Amino acid sequence: MRVVITGGAGFLGSRLARAILERGFLTDAHGEAREVTRLVLVDIAASTVTDARVTSVIGDLSNHALIGEVLSEDTESVFHLAAVVSGQAEAEFDSGMRVNLDVTRALLERCRKLKRPPKFVFTSSLAVFGGVLHGAVRDDSPVHPQSSYGAQKAIGEFLVYDATRRGFIDGRSLRLPTVTVRPGRPNRAASSFASGIIREPLSGLDTICPVKPDTSMWVTSPRAAIENLLIGHDVSGEEFVKAGFGHMRSVNVPGLTVGVGEMIDALRRVAGDAVASRVRWQLDPAIDRIVGTWPSQFAPVLGPALGMRGDRDFEAIIRQYISTFPGNPATAIPAPLPASD
Repeated sequence: MRVVITGGAGFLGSRLARAILERGFLTDAHGEAREVTRLVLVDIAASTVTDARVTSVIGDLSNHALIGEVLSEDTESVFHLAAVVSGQAEAEFDSGMRVNLDVTRALLERCRKLKRPPKFVFTSSLAVFGGVLHGAVRDDSPVHPQSSYGAQKAIGEFLVYDATRRGFIDGRSLRLPTVTVRPGRPNRAASSFASGIIREPLSGLDTICPVKPDTSMWVTSPRAAIENLLIGHDVSGEEFVKAGFGHMRSVNVPGLTVGVGEMIDALRRVAGDAVASRVRWQLDPAIDRIVGTWPSQFAPVLGPALGMRGDRDFEAIIRQYISTFPGNPATAIPAPLPASD
């Protein structure tokens, strides 16, 4: 089975690739478990994933000739993770449209020309929602994005749905919560601070939180995000219908609602006052405006029906980061005591 991951050198793309390689198989469009014999990782940078089954392709998918090369006739699954992140898409409109919309359209067009319709996993975002929301957001709540990034993701969802309806692909759009805690350097995503306010203090660095403490977010750990991406890929089209949403293919991936102030409180409980005090509050109106348009209260139905799960609490997310990415002072923090009966 030949699988393509766009954005394959990125944080989620690399973790997804390693999870697939460790697993060794995926379920194809016919519902059969198939061995993954070739994993093609496409990105503007080289992948660090090394395995005999991996091919790393460096290039810009805005070059549509590259899409024709990497999506060869024997491609059976595509994970489309490549994107211009939210803050950059808002600041650089043309870049966001070129990558988030035009590349998605070109990938789907290439899939349409393949002899066998491949599975197509589109990583969408909670940013497709916004405006006046009545209660917790369901999978079938109306999309009303309040940013260019959200609009581009919403259009991508409609394209994936229509290509699925026409039989060009077996598609599914997975609306990921904000993924935290990510290692490495901050990026231009409006949500980047949600990792920075945990990662930097744990590494002994001061950092700034650009939103108000009472800002709430819908978040997920990297581990849960990868597990849910794999579930979203493997389920059959019939499972979407059985879940009671007809032919809908857009899924609110389960997450955890947490206030930004509560994130810092969780950091204090895990790592102590000295670490938590490294966070300073300094409002950034541009970031605050974007994040403020995202809903934080969700009522996911389709995802749980398909087997997806969210994280237990934010402390568990912090401890997962500490155990997964050692090398900072927080690695000396003891594990929590077992809960009493």
